Amino acid sequence: MNENIMYKVIFCGLLLLCLFFVSCNNSIKKTSEETTSSSPETETQDRVKRKPVIYLYPEAKTEVRVTLDYDGKLTATYPEYKEGWDVVAYPDGKLVNKADAQEYSYLFWEGTNTTEYDFTKGFVVAGEDTAEFLQKTLSQIGLLPHEYNEFIVYWLPMMQENKYNLISFQGTNYTDSAKLVVNPGPDSTLRVFMAYKALDEPIDIEPQTFKPFERKGFTLVEWGGCEVH
Repeated sequence: MNENIMYKVIFCGLLLLCLFFVSCNNSIKKTSEETTSSSPETETQDRVKRKPVIYLYPEAKTEVRVTLDYDGKLTATYPEYKEGWDVVAYPDGKLVNKADAQEYSYLFWEGTNTTEYDFTKGFVVAGEDTAEFLQKTLSQIGLLPHEYNEFIVYWLPMMQENKYNLISFQGTNYTDSAKLVVNPGPDSTLRVFMAYKALDEPIDIEPQTFKPFERKGFTLVEWGGCEVH
């Protein structure tokens, strides 16, 4: 074989071998990235962010201890949660935190966990109608104006720009994963937790109904929510 031809054959072979290894490396890298980005753990963390606040309304000035048995990881609390909150609660909802002697309107916590939310019943609401829907529905559930107004102010900016929102208020699947232990125990408790999904098109769903809530004696009210991706 001509020496020049032999060198050309060897060069072409080496070039093809290099291209093969580069292609394999890119393929492995892409597969690894796809696996990481679509892992169930990542998706779960995206959809379980929570923003609950707790109001306390005793009949008279009362020292109250609230602890949270949460099946997950707390990411923020206010006032700071130190194995519980110890507060002096007043009938108008004012709270004085014993740890710092500061006044608060409610107890706030936020966390993540792996709770699965139930969307077998609920509501499909156009984004532009979200404020009106929440005002009406939260009132029906039992929140007072200052409570549902604070709820709406928090959640509306995240929901109103969506074409539609699939909204479902959760029950024991939420309360069982975030148990509250309160001493002294309240006479009436209302815990409202909204899960929602953004939709491009409306879907058919059976609407939820709610039992009337009666505030009597020492009352605890909580609201919160999460977006499910």
